[in-house]
Amino acid sequence: MSGAAQPPAAGVGHDTRPGTARGRDWIAARIPHQGDMCLLEQVHDWDDTRIRCSAHSHRNPANPLRSGGRLGVMAGIEYAAQAIAVHGALLAGADAPPAPGFLGSARGVECHVARLDDLDTELVIEAERLSGDARTLLYAFSLTAGGRLLLGGRASVVLGATPAANASS
Repeated sequence: MSGAAQPPAAGVGHDTRPGTARGRDWIAARIPHQGDMCLLEQVHDWDDTRIRCSAHSHRNPANPLRSGGRLGVMAGIEYAAQAIAVHGALLAGADAPPAPGFLGSARGVECHVARLDDLDTELVIEAERLSGDARTLLYAFSLTAGGRLLLGGRASVVLGATPAANASS
């Protein structure tokens, strides 16, 4: 093998240019959720303030967020939280891990359907960073399917801590 760098496998590379698509393997390597709990399938595009992802895990009977054989629309908040985490990983770049954080709250959430598992089309998850500093971030988010708004709201993220660390403070 020559000393020339080999191109990265699709969806697994280190290219962090805005707009560059990423697949499920790339996503799973950068968020703490693994296996079926990694809900997102692909990052379609992103820039410094926005990200757009897709998922089809809402149709998976083994989706760990299902309860009573169904996946309620409020599970969409977790889809949005994962998109926000992926956005953080993209912004951190190839050489730096993203800051650890957790979902602090979801506000102004509006549900336009009762459930997600009965939708045949893929979910599109969009998040836009509205504000932030070294400790907290505020994002607006939406989930759509087939051009139809399913869920929207705002999410705050607390950086540099874990929920367990805050509970003991």
